[in-house]
Amino acid sequence: MLYSMTGFGRAEARANSKQVVVEIKSLNGKQFEMMTKLPPILRAYELDIRNMLNNILMRGTIDLTVTIKQEGASKPMTVNTELAVFYYNSMRQIAEQLNIQQDNVLSTIMRMPEVVAADQDMLPEEEWEVVKRAVEEAARTLMAHRKHEGDALHTDLQARIRNIEALLAKIIPHEAARVEKIRTRINQSMNEFVTKDKIDPNRFEQEMIYYLERMDFSEEKTRLSQHCKYFYEMVAKEEVAKGKMLGFVIQEIGREINTLGAKANDAAIQQLVISMKDELEKAKEQVLNIL
Repeated sequence: MLYSMTGFGRAEARANSKQVVVEIKSLNGKQFEMMTKLPPILRAYELDIRNMLNNILMRGTIDLTVTIKQEGASKPMTVNTELAVFYYNSMRQIAEQLNIQQDNVLSTIMRMPEVVAADQDMLPEEEWEVVKRAVEEAARTLMAHRKHEGDALHTDLQARIRNIEALLAKIIPHEAARVEKIRTRINQSMNEFVTKDKIDPNRFEQEMIYYLERMDFSEEKTRLSQHCKYFYEMVAKEEVAKGKMLGFVIQEIGREINTLGAKANDAAIQQLVISMKDELEKAKEQVLNIL
């Protein structure tokens, strides 16, 4: 079971005369990062919203927008009349002293600080509970979207790892011929530069065995096979967020493939290793999308 980090969730609710619309978008991110667009009356609850979404969404770059629309005859805004009159008198005195026309003075006054303010500085607790449930519903919808995307990632990743295992199996028929080619090449080089009567057969055989042991990649094959099996086990686990752990397993798979290629010393095996690297790169790209 895998979850993608990308997704979208939306929810609507009604709190008395207010219409609440919540939209959440999620993109890839190494940690939990959230950008919010909230109306002023929700600013006091921003930390609560952030903590709630962190618990539900866990990781990714989150973009949250909450819109609250006032309906009916309720007054969402209030005008501080006394302050507006004060501003007007002050502006009129300045205009008369400087002989400046007083056109559009009303629009200027309405833009002055604290003349027009929200009817409520903070959403009532009852209405906040409605908004909270809407945010949670949008987050759950986003997680469902992530699950759907994760199913596609699951299928693709399983195919990539199976392809790597299949390529690993194709190396086996080339191993015996590879060892013989290495032995023949070393013999030819020795015969070219050193006469046979100057070669100690026992020492030569010891050096040959030492060299072939250094070129042996049996351990790399075994570890690579084990890492692939562990990848399947990790994918099958019930926990939701495992993208980082899968990334570490992919790194280990890549390390064994690189070592195998460095020791191959055979054109046919090198071609198989290149194909394995190609499959691994595609798997790496997909793992970056996993929660």
